Amino acid sequence: MNFRHKYVLSIDQGTTTSRAVLFNRQGEIITFSQKAFQQYFPKPGWVEHDPNEIWYTQSSAIKEAMAKADVTDTHIACIGIANQRETTIVWDRETGFPVYNAIVWQDRRTADYCEELKAEGYADYIQQKTGLVIDAYFSATKVKWILDHVKGVRERAERGELCFGTVDSWLIWKLTRGAQFITDITNASRTMLFNINTLQWDQELLDLFTIPSSMMPEVKSSSEVYCETSTPIFKAGIPVSGMAGDQQAALFGQLCLEEGMMKTTYGTGCFMIVNTGEKPVFSQNNLLTTIAWKLGDKVTYALEGSVFVGGAVVQWLRDGIGLIPNAPVTEQMAKSVPDNGGVYFVPALTGLGAPYWDQYARGAIIGITRGTTAAHLTRAALEGICYQVYDVLMAMENDIHAKPKEIRVDGGAIANNFLMQFQADICQCPVVRPRILETTALGAAYLAGLAVNYWKDMDELKEQWSLDTIFTAKMKPETAMALLTDWHKAVGRTMNWAMESEI
Repeated sequence: MNFRHKYVLSIDQGTTTSRAVLFNRQGEIITFSQKAFQQYFPKPGWVEHDPNEIWYTQSSAIKEAMAKADVTDTHIACIGIANQRETTIVWDRETGFPVYNAIVWQDRRTADYCEELKAEGYADYIQQKTGLVIDAYFSATKVKWILDHVKGVRERAERGELCFGTVDSWLIWKLTRGAQFITDITNASRTMLFNINTLQWDQELLDLFTIPSSMMPEVKSSSEVYCETSTPIFKAGIPVSGMAGDQQAALFGQLCLEEGMMKTTYGTGCFMIVNTGEKPVFSQNNLLTTIAWKLGDKVTYALEGSVFVGGAVVQWLRDGIGLIPNAPVTEQMAKSVPDNGGVYFVPALTGLGAPYWDQYARGAIIGITRGTTAAHLTRAALEGICYQVYDVLMAMENDIHAKPKEIRVDGGAIANNFLMQFQADICQCPVVRPRILETTALGAAYLAGLAVNYWKDMDELKEQWSLDTIFTAKMKPETAMALLTDWHKAVGRTMNWAMESEI
């Protein structure tokens, strides 16, 4: 097929925005569109999305991106999908109507149930099957909650009338008008229902969570032609041929294709993943063993540390308390003071993720004095992101018994030079920012393009990666360690803060 003058459309459906990006054969962005959607917080610790709004904003972003580039269906070679992971949607198999809002990965409503599972001794059992720790983060307990708490839903599920899917499954369903009910292996590996050893839905886990197997989508590889679109967005059918959870897509987009290569994405949360090769490495340090991707018959595994609140803390400074007018101003404010003034901000706004996994931690700002300014608070928030990433890095080094040569970074927050320099300082490791920041969307595009031979092979992709900036440590190691000592003291103050009844 002649792909001259053709592009790959990447769907990047995130936690706060739905995005559409068009890439050319050089891996360059032709155009993109981004649409924000509503975040719902029905109770403390609860986070929901409207599945139909996810689809509406995503389809709107696709149409706008195509219009901005003045392209039609005939200019699109294929479509790749990257998506917010773990977020749980249950819908009617016949009508396509959701039975409840999407329960977002950040949601903590099932924390008490997770503690019960741990108390009953299921932690090792679930880790050995899924590579995951027991936590409200993952999809399994969210599905169970919907079945148990939404009137009439369990009965409908047991009659085979309902579908469960993560956001990738929902988008494919909508793109094909219900003709395809599938997921990819990376998203499946984040549900706490998928056995990463047998590469199948695990019936024992489905029984444990009382989820009918009829609700589960078919699991596909990360790069193959799944279907053609059948939606009014496009006049003709376009192959959908790549799919991965957003963090795995970013790892692929960063071309961390060799064992030991790692990246950190700075989005709503922060997610560090290291490629561990063809065999799963089960963490001794509270990290997650996950599937990086499956190409053909070959599965590549990864270790991941998930920080729940990364860029979301900046969003909270802006929208929650009105301390800042916009995100870009945080760099200037942080640089306007020589240090944090003794202030530490632990952004445990939805609990603490790796390596602490404390569902009852809550956010805290510690060390405030009469001399504390808005600039100190802003700097402390940015530093808090970096400290959390450091904690994950240390856990990762202990699991793989090696220090990384570099940390490749991506996500919207990496445009902040203060954040990147402080990350290099506190980790005492080079932080490498690529020229193209949209590596999540790029990874989805690469996976899709490989499946239809838009790109020939991995070697062609490797030639496209290009550097923007390398941030190297300028801080003395003893200074970094002193800051980290106070950080860990601050973290200790936040842990186990909320009573179980408050979740």
